[in-house]
Amino acid sequence: MYTSFFGLTEKPFSITPDPRYLYLSERHAEALAHLIYGVKESGGFIQLTGEVGTGKTTLVRSLLEQVPESTDVAVVLNPQLSRSEFLCAICEELNLPLPVQTSSIKALTDTLNQGLLRNHGAGRRTILIVDEAQNLRVEVLEQVRLLTNLETAKQKLLQIILIGQPELREVLARNDLRQLAQRVTGRYHLEPLTPEETLAYVDHRLRVAGAVGTIFTVAAKRELHRISGGVPRMINVVADRALLGAYTTEQTQVTPELVRAAAAEVYGPGVRGPGWWRQPRHVAAVAGLVAGVLLLSTWAGMTWMRSRAPAAAPAAAPATAAPPPVTVPPGDTPPPADATPAPDAAPPSGPAAVAPPQPAVAAPVIVPVAPLLLEYADLAGTDAAFATLFDLWGLDYGQATGRPCEQAAARNLQCLYQQGSLEQVQALGRPVILTLRDAGGNPYQAVLAGLGPAAATLRFGATEHQVALNDLQNHWSGEYLLLWRPVTTRQKPFMPGTKGPDVRWLRQSLAAVQGAPVEPMASDVYDDALANRVRDYQRDRGLPVDGLAGQVTLAALGNELGDDDLPRLQRLN
Repeated sequence: MYTSFFGLTEKPFSITPDPRYLYLSERHAEALAHLIYGVKESGGFIQLTGEVGTGKTTLVRSLLEQVPESTDVAVVLNPQLSRSEFLCAICEELNLPLPVQTSSIKALTDTLNQGLLRNHGAGRRTILIVDEAQNLRVEVLEQVRLLTNLETAKQKLLQIILIGQPELREVLARNDLRQLAQRVTGRYHLEPLTPEETLAYVDHRLRVAGAVGTIFTVAAKRELHRISGGVPRMINVVADRALLGAYTTEQTQVTPELVRAAAAEVYGPGVRGPGWWRQPRHVAAVAGLVAGVLLLSTWAGMTWMRSRAPAAAPAAAPATAAPPPVTVPPGDTPPPADATPAPDAAPPSGPAAVAPPQPAVAAPVIVPVAPLLLEYADLAGTDAAFATLFDLWGLDYGQATGRPCEQAAARNLQCLYQQGSLEQVQALGRPVILTLRDAGGNPYQAVLAGLGPAAATLRFGATEHQVALNDLQNHWSGEYLLLWRPVTTRQKPFMPGTKGPDVRWLRQSLAAVQGAPVEPMASDVYDDALANRVRDYQRDRGLPVDGLAGQVTLAALGNELGDDDLPRLQRLN
C-alpha cells in the first residue's frame, strides 16, 4: 500500500524470516560464525538461544543458505511431540522410508541409523535443527541425546542444533539432563540490539527494500529503539505501522510522533511497550515509586544488619592461629573468638618465650546474600555497579557522560556480557558485575571482587562482604559482565580460514601458556591444528569449547599473559 509512496520495491519491515534482510550486528555475526563453523564439525550439539523476536529463525535461514551442497538438513518446527513422533518427523524430513512399526523406538532408530550411514558413505553430512527446543519433553530431550550415539569409529553421524528461548538454558541446567548439557559443544545467546545497532538495522532494511532518501528521522529511529527495547521483531511491527501512518497522513518522513502513535496501536491502549516507563509523563511517578522502594529496602536491610551485629567483645590475649571462617545463619550472631589461655597454663620456655606476641586475626564473616542485597539496594543498580567496577580499574565513571560501555571504549576497554559459570569467571581472572536476583525475581547488580572454593567477595561501592558460594549461586543465573582490554585489533572471532598477523600472535600466545609450539609457528592462517589447540585451551579453562577464538577466549588468554597493572579477581582460600 505505502511502498510506491516511499519509492520502495517491497515492504521493508515484514516479520517473515527473509535472509536478505538479516542485519549482522556484532552479536549476530559472531553467532552465525559459530553456527557455520559448528555444522562443519562432526557431532555434538550447538545451542542458540535468545528472547522472542531477536532473530534466531532468520539467522538459521541464513545458515541454511550457506551449508554445502553435500548436506542434508532436517528441520523440526513442532516440539510438542512424543519420542516416536519426533523420530518419525526426522525420518520424513530426510526422506527415509518409515518402518512398519512406527511406534517402535528401536525400529525408528535403526531406520535413521541406516540412513545416516548411507549419507556418510556417500560423503554427505546430516544436520538436525530443532526450533522452540525449550518446549521439548524431557523424554524427547533424552532421545535427542541418544541420537548423538549414532557414529562411526571416527565421527558422529548427526549434527544437532537446538534453538530456543532463554528457558532452554534453564531446561538443560537440570540435573537429570546433565548428560545432554555436557555434549553441547557450542552455546550462543542473542541479545536485543543496542541503540546504535537499531539505527543501522532500520537503515539496512530500508536499503534492501530500495529506499534512496531518508524515510525515518534519526529521532524516530531512537524512539523505535526506546519503545521496542531493541527487539528486531517489535522494531519491524512498529516501523511497519509507522510507515502506514505516514502514508495515510501524506508525510514523506516518519517522525517520533508517528512512531509513538504506531506503538499505541500495536501495544493497544492499555498495554505499553518495553520502554514505556521512560516516557516523560511516567518518569515522576516511577521515580517516586523507586525511591520509596529503595528507602524501605535500605531501612529494612540496615535494621537486619544492626540486629545481628556481634556485640563488642572484651580484649583477648594474643592468638597464635586464626579461627576458621564463621558462617552467620539468619537469626544468629558469630561466637566471639576466645584465645585467652587457661589461668594455670605453664608459661612458655625456650626461644619461643621471647618471640613477640602475634595479633589476633579476625575471621571473615560470611553474610547471607538476600539481606545484603536489601541493605545495599541503592548501590546495586547498573550505574552504581559500573562505578564500582570502574573504580577497581582506577577510572572515573560519569553517569551523565554516556552509556557505560561507551565510556569503557573511550578508555580502550570493551564490555563483554556473558552467560556462564563461576569457573569461567575464575579463568577470566578479572572482577565482574554479576546480576543477582532476590526471591521475587528482582535484579540487583553487584561486583564480584574475589572468588574461592567455598566463598566469594561481593563489593558494593567501597564496601566488601564475603558470602558463601552455594548461597551466591542460589541468587545467580549465570549472567555477568566483564571489562577487558583487547589484545588484538580484530573485532570478530578467529575461525578456520582467518588470515593475518593476529593469527601469528594467537599461535605465539597459546605456545607460551600451553608450553608447546603451535606448528607452523610462522603461519598466519587459522588452520585445523590451531583450532584444536584453541579447543584444548578452552577445555582446560572451563570455557565454551567451540574451537573459535572469540572474546571470551581472548580475554582469558590476555589475563594469563600478564598486564599486572590491571585489576585481578582476588583468590580466596
